[in-house]
Amino acid sequence: MIVEGKSAAANGSRLGILTLGAIGVVYGDIGTSPLYAFREALAQIDGQAVGRSDILGILSLALWALILVVTLKYVLFLTRADNNGEGGVLSLMALANRGGRRPLPVILVLGAIGAALFYGDAIITPALSVLSAVEGLRSVPAIAPAITHQLIIGIALGILIALFAMQSWGTARVASLFGPVCVIWFLVLGAMGIVHIVANPDILHALNPLWGIRFLLSEGLPGLFVLGAVFLTVTGAEALVADLGHFGRKAIQLGWLGLVWPALTLNYLGQGAMALQALQAAAEAGRPFANIDWFFTMPPDAWRAPLVALTTAATVIASQAVITGAYSLTSQAVALGLLPRMRIFQTSHAERGQIYMPAINWLLLAGVIALVLAFGSSSAMAAAYGIAVTGTMVVTTLLAGFVLVRTWRWMPEAMLLVIVPLLATDLVFFGANILRVSEGGWVPLLIAAGVGLVIVCWTTGRKAIALAEARRRIPLDDLARSLAARPPHVVEGTAVFLTADNQSAPSALMHSLKHAGVLHGRNLVLSVAKVDVPTVPASERLVVERIDDRFSRGTLRRGYMDQIDLPSELGRGWPEMQSAGGTSFFLGRNTLRHARASRIPGWMMPIYAFLHRNAADPVAYLGIPANRVVEMGTQVEL
Repeated sequence: MIVEGKSAAANGSRLGILTLGAIGVVYGDIGTSPLYAFREALAQIDGQAVGRSDILGILSLALWALILVVTLKYVLFLTRADNNGEGGVLSLMALANRGGRRPLPVILVLGAIGAALFYGDAIITPALSVLSAVEGLRSVPAIAPAITHQLIIGIALGILIALFAMQSWGTARVASLFGPVCVIWFLVLGAMGIVHIVANPDILHALNPLWGIRFLLSEGLPGLFVLGAVFLTVTGAEALVADLGHFGRKAIQLGWLGLVWPALTLNYLGQGAMALQALQAAAEAGRPFANIDWFFTMPPDAWRAPLVALTTAATVIASQAVITGAYSLTSQAVALGLLPRMRIFQTSHAERGQIYMPAINWLLLAGVIALVLAFGSSSAMAAAYGIAVTGTMVVTTLLAGFVLVRTWRWMPEAMLLVIVPLLATDLVFFGANILRVSEGGWVPLLIAAGVGLVIVCWTTGRKAIALAEARRRIPLDDLARSLAARPPHVVEGTAVFLTADNQSAPSALMHSLKHAGVLHGRNLVLSVAKVDVPTVPASERLVVERIDDRFSRGTLRRGYMDQIDLPSELGRGWPEMQSAGGTSFFLGRNTLRHARASRIPGWMMPIYAFLHRNAADPVAYLGIPANRVVEMGTQVEL
């Protein structure tokens, strides 16, 4: 009994720590939505025409979006659709393909679209959230006259540049502060909301979904513009499944149900109560209703400066979460073969998920700076936000449908009962946001198109190279028998030849025999196979098959979240690695030439050649010491 009690206490303590971490990382993005969501939704209606039913209707839509999209779809359903504990759009893609007899191209296309749209979200979130926080300085009476538009832009850019410049340090140093700061943030959100709800409890009628339905039916097309802005309340929901592997389903569900959802609901109700009071005051004074910055006017004047400071901290945390998510997504995309190799630095010895990718970091910063300078205000940028998120949500729902049928073995009829309502909700929001393309919604679509172009060019080029190399390869077993019959000069030591196909003799081996005329005493032809699981246990990664006394072939199985140290993997799983003579690693380096009958479209060739040239060195990617690598060049005609 005592042991069981201690175990339960330890599990409870661990769950509490994970929940605190989830509140700090997972909910940072959605937790900053109250800064602008209700204000932007009201802004879609002419101030002269705003009435009580409009305020209640808009607020009802916002509250039920939190219930239907976040609580039911993400927290209660999609957190269960995990791939060995990992979540996110690419994990769903991998899980859906793993469940069938063969991968379906449509699943790969959906995963690529979802990944491409995420980058639009990753650029817009830091720009919008930090800019909206800094704009709160205008609500501080003591300094409001000195706060110019140029000063707001300068402060926001300074914060954002500092945030991205510190990414190489890793998040471990500041992550311990994320949870407590966000707990304080959500408690403040709830407390501010309660104060105004008590002052005007009439706002509680917004909990009735009929107000939202009546609003949409009465408004027509303008109602869809409002719905597009209402969707800002649920932006950040994708982080719930993207960070599933870091915190686990229970911690994410507990954080949402126990703190985040109640706090957001109370704050939105409080903002709505303020709007009702302002509407009544405007009617009594005979002036039109004025849409103001409801969030920053919630506390008394004396509390606004501390609120701006807390808000800025919360938006930096929200930005950090989406930046880290971009690193993780890119790492998964590289491992799944959707993007070229990139330099990845591990920033924590304890947490494999804490990585830093310089190329992604500086590309994100360039995009964020461009958005801040181009749009200039959070209101102007809000229209660009929803399309990326709603598009990703549509893709996520479609992939979840494939998971239910192919992996969970549901009957198609049962799958449709679950997926159709969720997809209908997503499509309504997506359609509402598409209407705002001209207002800035083209930005995430342009970003997604650019990323999608890179994915298409890279995957097409890789397939073309594989076909070109397949035509000139010699079966490894045949080469081993030929060399056993007429052996060349043999030198002591071990040679590891890295190749995509360990059934054939790699080009580096053929060049070594042709030009040097020597063969090492032990030769391992090794391929690194990507598997559709996040991690492969260390004991199951390496499989080596002996061909004869000189040759072996091996396969190193790598999950899309695994970081590989190839010498360590070989030392652990291949005893001959420890033999005398040392080990050298041979790689083939392809040089591309344009063939007359090209295997890829002419416009795609220069793009793929650029990506191929600038892909990160596989030596660093696989953790091989540079002084033990021999590279052999080969020309490939595409």
